[in-house]
Amino acid sequence: MPDPVSETAVPETAVPETAVPDTTVPETAVPETAVPETAVPDALQTDAALTVAGLSESQLLGRIFPRLTTPQPNGGPAAASYLLLGPGDDAAIVAAPDGRTVLSIDTQVADQDFRLEWNNGYRTTGYDVGWKAAAQNLSDINAMGARATSVVVSLTMPPETPVSWVEDFADGLVAGIRGLGAPACAVAGGDLGRGRELAVSVAIVGTLDGKEPVLRSGARPGDTVALAGTVGRAAAGLALLESNVPLGALTAGQRSLLDTQCRPQPPLAAGPLAREAGASAMMDISDGLVRDGNRMAAASRAVLNLDAAALKELAVPLLPASELLGTDPMAWVLGGGEDHGLLATFPAGVPLPPGFTAIGSVEAPAPTESTGVTIAGRPADTVGWDHFAD
Repeated sequence: MPDPVSETAVPETAVPETAVPDTTVPETAVPETAVPETAVPDALQTDAALTVAGLSESQLLGRIFPRLTTPQPNGGPAAASYLLLGPGDDAAIVAAPDGRTVLSIDTQVADQDFRLEWNNGYRTTGYDVGWKAAAQNLSDINAMGARATSVVVSLTMPPETPVSWVEDFADGLVAGIRGLGAPACAVAGGDLGRGRELAVSVAIVGTLDGKEPVLRSGARPGDTVALAGTVGRAAAGLALLESNVPLGALTAGQRSLLDTQCRPQPPLAAGPLAREAGASAMMDISDGLVRDGNRMAAASRAVLNLDAAALKELAVPLLPASELLGTDPMAWVLGGGEDHGLLATFPAGVPLPPGFTAIGSVEAPAPTESTGVTIAGRPADTVGWDHFAD
């Protein structure tokens, strides 16, 4: 692990302004439909030229903590309902009234999972990365039919990282937790470290509320395959970010696809609803419909046969980007991850809960066939995101 930032190792004097390039994100770089950011009190405003090398660990934490522990607006449910001891001690204490704890963790690394500056001119903000960290972790808990109760965060930063970017990250993390619908989830603590690459790891804790979890291994022949949320939008947004089409030339519809890549909107209400409706299997679609569908099929020893007409309907919202870039939108529908929709199966005859759309059925594999995903009975290509592919 990288050496943590320590008060004795980091000088208290700030780096002169002339030594730090201006990395302030221009207003035009923020997508038009992005979630509004919460106003920051004057006391927490930061000099845009100040970097993490100019602060001790305690000073940097002093700027982050107030952003992570801001009271819930409008008298909403308190995020501290499960958090018995938060930041400030050696470890946090989180209540587990169910007696079971649901755990997950995800990591984002600069130039692997996001770029600070994209080909089309968009600059990734700390707010974007914080929101996305919340979204991908909340979605994993959601896929188990559970509710999130707390997160802990590890942030590794090069010394030239602007303090404003780190504060922006904290704001985005909290805004994502609240905006996506996890009011009982609190930031329980974390760790700051120095390294060559900017990297964020978030671990999340959830509760099953006395219910049974929904696993990816429960799909049975005859079940209905259903989808909640979207697929392909984040992949279309990624293609726009990596294109040479200037940000200012994009239409509102194209910009909304970019938003999904930078600030995903997983359907958090759908997980518990699916569990209550009797879902037999469920998983988060983070690496693509076909790749993740293959994982569910393998775990369930079944075949997920997807309906071609239903897939074509999912491609319609992607046409503004596909026509601009000359790309087949079905490639994004089948292989695009990071929308963080939910793939679930339900026993035949069970009404689908709100937010779910039928996209296929579960079948038993023939004696000479393996498990996997088919489209209208034909094998689907194994497409999707592989973190270890070249």
